[in-house]
Amino acid sequence: MKRLLLIVAATLCWFGAQAQNVQLHYDFGQSIYDELAATDGSYGRPKLTTTVEMFRPDSWGSTFFFIDMDYSTGVKGAYWEIAREINFWQESKWNWLSVHAEYNGGGSQAVGTFNDSWLGGLTYSGHSKDFSKTWSISAMYKCIPGTVNAAGEKDVHNFQITGVWGINFASGWATYSGFIDFWREARAWQATTHILLSEHQLWLNMNKIRGWDKVNLSVGTEVEFSNNFVAQGFYVIPTLAAKWTF
Repeated sequence: MKRLLLIVAATLCWFGAQAQNVQLHYDFGQSIYDELAATDGSYGRPKLTTTVEMFRPDSWGSTFFFIDMDYSTGVKGAYWEIAREINFWQESKWNWLSVHAEYNGGGSQAVGTFNDSWLGGLTYSGHSKDFSKTWSISAMYKCIPGTVNAAGEKDVHNFQITGVWGINFASGWATYSGFIDFWREARAWQATTHILLSEHQLWLNMNKIRGWDKVNLSVGTEVEFSNNFVAQGFYVIPTLAAKWTF
C-alpha cells in the first residue's frame, strides 16, 4: 500500500506544508485470485497492511518516507522507501525542478530479503492555482546491486519513471491521490524485466462533518493495478481502508 507518495514534494515545499498519517488496509487479493490465497505452505498475499507516511519540507527541499507492514497472524513482512528532493533554489524560476534521491528495501517471511534499490534522477512538479491539484514526474536511474536475471547473471543497471498526483475536490470532502511506477528489474523467476505498478486512493474526509473538524479520520479505498509485480501477469486488487492524519 503505497503512499500519498510525496504528493508533490517540491510543490508542498513552496506551500510550507507537511503531513504524517497512518493507514490500515484490508486487502481483497486472496479473495479475487486463487494463486494469491493462503495454502498449507504459504500465508499468501497478506490481508492486512498498515502504512506510516511522513512528508516534511525544509529550505533545502523535502524528505518523504513510508513504511508498510503486512500482517497474517503477526507481522509477516515490512517494506520502506525514503526519498529526498533537493531544491534549494525554491525562489528561482527553476523551482519546478528538483534532484531526486531514493532508497527502497525490505523483506518478508515468504520470500526473504528484498534486493536493495538505489535511485537518483530529476523531478518535475506542478500545481493548480489554488493547490487543490498537484502532480509530479520523476525520471531516475535505478541500481539494484543484488539483481540476478533468469540466466543467472548480474543485472544491476535499471531505470524507473514515477508519476504522482493529488486532487482535493467536493469542497475538501474528498481526496483522490496515487502514483504510477514503471521500471526495469531482472528477476530470476520470470522472463520479463519490465514492471508496472499503480495505486489509486480515494478518501472521504470525515473532518468536514459539522463538529468533527478535529477528527482527522478518512475512510476509503485503494485499488492496485500491477503488471508483472505481484506475479507474472496483470492484477487488479482493491482494499478497504482508513487513515488518520496528524
